[in-house]
Amino acid sequence: MESSIFSAIGLSGLDPAILFIVMLVLLIVAFVLVFVQSSRLKKLERKYNKFMNGKEAESLEDEIIGIFHNNRAIKAENDKNRKDIIDINRRMVHTVQKLGLHKYDAFDQTGGKLSYAICFLDEEDNGILINSVHSADGINYSYSKNITAGVADVELTGEEKKALEIALNSVNR
Repeated sequence: MESSIFSAIGLSGLDPAILFIVMLVLLIVAFVLVFVQSSRLKKLERKYNKFMNGKEAESLEDEIIGIFHNNRAIKAENDKNRKDIIDINRRMVHTVQKLGLHKYDAFDQTGGKLSYAICFLDEEDNGILINSVHSADGINYSYSKNITAGVADVELTGEEKKALEIALNSVNR
């Protein structure tokens, strides 16, 4: 059987049954591909619906908007905390951070080490030194001296030097 269409495209010797079989195979392959794609689409649709319905939210958009609002609130709180920490660190420089205490007997006839020298220093080793001397007759005399950068403004006694040294060597906590 001769076909004018086959002759026009250069396939005059081709048997139409072969062409029919090839077309039938291609049609079956197309149906298989459609079935596979349909199956994949159903799986994707199930995942999409599950994703959109999760956590009692009406939609994913509501959930995302909520996350953005929470994120903004967290960022604002974080910025506030950062400023507060900077302020606290700035203030901490001038707070008492080092302490030195040296107890001693001011006079040979007294006992119990009732006299003491105590030194309070900040981070930059500025502060005061207080010396309380307990006399034999029970009277206390107190003296204070300014400390700037770890150096006293007046001459220190041996006990006061020990208290200052203890404070200078104390660990910042």
